[in-house]
Amino acid sequence: MRLLEERIRKDGIVKGNDVLKVDRFLNHQMDVELFTEIGEEFRRLYAGEEITKILTIEASGIGIACVAAQCFKVPVLFAKKNKTKNIAGDVYTSKVESFTHGRVYDIIVSKEFLRPEDKVLLIDDFLANGAALMGLITLVEEAGAKLVGAGICVEKAFQPGGQRIRDMGIRVESLARIKSMSEEDGIEFI
Repeated sequence: MRLLEERIRKDGIVKGNDVLKVDRFLNHQMDVELFTEIGEEFRRLYAGEEITKILTIEASGIGIACVAAQCFKVPVLFAKKNKTKNIAGDVYTSKVESFTHGRVYDIIVSKEFLRPEDKVLLIDDFLANGAALMGLITLVEEAGAKLVGAGICVEKAFQPGGQRIRDMGIRVESLARIKSMSEEDGIEFI
């Protein structure tokens, strides 16, 4: 998606060779007009699929998933990283190692909201090593729901996550695929 690539070039900040800060428009301060374009693009890419629910992980993917859910006219559900009093009873759970935070989380979704009859599209802001997506995939499998695919805003294609998920036979549509990046040379897209 050229619009997203241009925005990354303009406002993204590369730290080292593996960190891309897009907090000016994607995952801290959010450009909702850009999110609308992203949601419409995911809707176009998955136009032939029946989707009943969008699933993301707390917290950075929630805004994008909400706007995408408006485009699909379906609910959005997010996996929480901590069990609270608000989520009591039966839950699906999976472990996720966060690249950004350097720790392992138990993610949970109430069984009430993820059902075997659901057809699920995963949405997230980043795909690098694939841990978050693998955790979400586990939740969908535990529920017995159908996984339609994943919509990713930014994929670091030089890291193994995207290929690993595709090798599982899962459809992954990434709007901006980064081939390489460094502070000195900037970003090269695929």
